Amino acid sequence: MRPDEHAPDEPVDDEPLTETTRPDERFTLASERTFLAWIRTSLGLMVAGIALIHVVPEFANETIRSLIGGLLVVLAGTAAAAGLSRWHVVERALRTGSDMPGSKHLVALTTVVVLVSAIAVIAIIADALSA
Repeated sequence: MRPDEHAPDEPVDDEPLTETTRPDERFTLASERTFLAWIRTSLGLMVAGIALIHVVPEFANETIRSLIGGLLVVLAGTAAAAGLSRWHVVERALRTGSDMPGSKHLVALTTVVVLVSAIAVIAIIADALSA
């Protein structure tokens, strides 16, 4: 191998992109759309959390509302950060030809959403039984 060549798994981030190393624009734009979907999800979670705390006073008690709403807002920030992180990894993979990232962020996000849903269901049942 010549000194100016790279092994297939070696990053080439510091080299200028050429026609042969530049990723197809369709993949780059798809990656950006996916990132924007993460941001939309994050904004939806944030709005839901804030609304639960401030707009729905008849749901459960203040402690439960604050807990669920706070979890949703934290999850919103986490989803935005995960989306940005994933976008960077995908962009690097497109440029270098390395493997695409796994779905660990998706599993974590789903797990927390299921947890928040379980807490909400318990709160709804507790409200119904106390009424």
